[in-house]
Amino acid sequence: MTDERYDEISGTVEAVIYRNNENGYTVLRLDTGDEEPATAVGSIPYASPGEGLTLSGSWVNHASYGQQFQVTMARRRMPEGRSAIFDYLASGAVKGIGKKTAALVVARFGEETLSVIENRPELLAEIKGISERKAHEISAYFKTQMGIRILMEFLVRHGLRPELAMKLYKCYGENAMNALRENPYVLADSFFAADFGGADVLALELGFARDSEERMMAGVLYELAYNLGNGHTFIPRDKLVQATAALLELPPESCDRAVTTLRAAQRIHCEEIAGVAACYLPQLYEAERFVADTVKEMAVEADLPLPEGLIDNVAQEMGIKYAPEQWDAVKAAATGWITVLTGAPGTGKTTTVRAILALFEKMALKTALAAPTGRAAKRLSELTGGEAVTIHRLLGAGYSGDSDELVFEKCASNPLKADAVILDETSMVDILLADALLRALPKRCRLVLVGDADQLPSVGPGNFFSDLIRSGAVPTIRLTRIFRQAEESGIIRNAHKINRGEVLDLREKSQDFFFLSRRDPGASVETVLDLCARRLPENMGIAPQDIQVLSPFKRGEAGTINLNVRLQEALNPPAAVKREKKFGKIIFREGDKVMQIRNNYDIMWKKPDLTAGLGIFNGDIGQISKVDPGEEAVTVIFDDERQVSYPFEMLGELDLAYAMTVHKSQGSEYRAVIFLAEKGPPMLLCRKVLYTAVTRARALFIGVGDGQVMRACVLANRQQKRYSGVRFRLAGE
Repeated sequence: MTDERYDEISGTVEAVIYRNNENGYTVLRLDTGDEEPATAVGSIPYASPGEGLTLSGSWVNHASYGQQFQVTMARRRMPEGRSAIFDYLASGAVKGIGKKTAALVVARFGEETLSVIENRPELLAEIKGISERKAHEISAYFKTQMGIRILMEFLVRHGLRPELAMKLYKCYGENAMNALRENPYVLADSFFAADFGGADVLALELGFARDSEERMMAGVLYELAYNLGNGHTFIPRDKLVQATAALLELPPESCDRAVTTLRAAQRIHCEEIAGVAACYLPQLYEAERFVADTVKEMAVEADLPLPEGLIDNVAQEMGIKYAPEQWDAVKAAATGWITVLTGAPGTGKTTTVRAILALFEKMALKTALAAPTGRAAKRLSELTGGEAVTIHRLLGAGYSGDSDELVFEKCASNPLKADAVILDETSMVDILLADALLRALPKRCRLVLVGDADQLPSVGPGNFFSDLIRSGAVPTIRLTRIFRQAEESGIIRNAHKINRGEVLDLREKSQDFFFLSRRDPGASVETVLDLCARRLPENMGIAPQDIQVLSPFKRGEAGTINLNVRLQEALNPPAAVKREKKFGKIIFREGDKVMQIRNNYDIMWKKPDLTAGLGIFNGDIGQISKVDPGEEAVTVIFDDERQVSYPFEMLGELDLAYAMTVHKSQGSEYRAVIFLAEKGPPMLLCRKVLYTAVTRARALFIGVGDGQVMRACVLANRQQKRYSGVRFRLAGE
């Protein structure tokens, strides 16, 4: 055997050393008939002992593990002969059959065993311990597994992710391969979320014409779905056509015809919005229309009596004297069905919310408190003394049946049991979540939307909070007066300066806001490490877990990816007593600070008081308490004491959280924030990003890096244009 040569080997799988079910990556020993079995590594999904493989690839020398066969393609042969079939079944490859059952089945059916399992499962019921029902379950699992394996191999052969096979089979069952061949562009659908380029290459390889109707329609739908990630609920038709034409390298008039075809088939919705021919995906159109209609109805119907005596009683009991704007906000919440309350830090927003909540209690209104993230909900609970939950938990979010479609238990037919809802951090709420909330409100339920309109907009599509305010159609109170106690805070003073576009004097030092100038990104990173590991803990008594490092971007030396690696080395280095698990490029170690990076409505959690529930959400922060190789799981304890066990294959839902992007920090508050001010993508270096970073700090903000970047952020009041029709629909423009 020589190194680095392309070759082909055949044999029988002797043992599977490692398998990642997420991507099909496998390490196995293959009996090729030589004295020593070959070690093969690569994407060989569902490989099991006993089956035959013909592998294409090359021999390489691994520094630690010696000579291995690097697989580029695998062709399977089902096990042949009693011994190989027994090895295959005894390995647990087929759910419902273990070693003892495998011996009985092979003894009874011999070389016909696999054919019996697939085609005549009723015969399995002749075996002691196998009921007729179990026999059919074994057969169904075997057929599903075979179908998924064939799909995986097909996908890998064409350079696509093997895990797509699971979704394809879930959607199309035994017809999955036929469906994929008939229209490979189904992979570009949001349900599968495959890269459009990969689906396009597959389609062209299968003989689809570059100007086929399937290709052009898929391109249009892909552009609409892709731009949801840019915050747009719709795209103007001319821009949609141009973007699709550029994507497919086709004439614009061809793509315009595809838009017409999709519209006729009701797969997209087209409507004029503010003089623009707007093209929507149906779900976004329905959500936007419902939100606007419902908000408009709530805003114009309200004419409730003013409980003046109760408002005064609340002020006396709380020992406060309302500023005029605060009194207006409490009055609006008491007399209207919908109220918007916005204001920067230090303007009395929290006091006003507490007063509204106290008033609702005196009015005997059952009030629900909610926020978009777990940390924001926890903070709302602490500030008001009430019990707050995430919007997703309030609405009972989950998945429908076997699909990945998000559904909410609370809806028009099963509304919330509440007389009022107070929602904090509303700037984070996208149009789809706003739609779900409004559909779940019972008739005659008050809604108070609270947030800072100057923060970054929602990550998801739409401009819900800003559109409500700018429409002028919803009662809106903007708190502007900075209270005297707040004026003493450098964080609050500078946040307001940033908002007004005033360049900060970075030489000015205050007790809670200062800037450390560094000559280059490398020096900035070293300073951040020193601040987290030594200076802040030793000099100010701030523990590393109470410090949050923020960066505007992920990539580069000052990006969160590199920062997390460096901070992990400094704050939680390897140790003999700490177990760890590598997943992809990330090492997860006991003691690490981690963050959930996507909503998972089905994962189970439990607390020390034995309460349990479902759902961990994007942005939830926790710490790894245990890495268990035996159980193949990582245990994370989140900030609110929820404990979750993550199987190794689910570690893609976690990321290290020593550092995070400013966008990810929305809705959270930290005792100390360290912000990296280094050059990067201009769109991420703007006023809203800096303002959001500063206002995440409760007690201390430290900027580190290039003072000119801080200046540029303040002066860059660029607003990312979002195509959204809510403001237009509310204002009737």
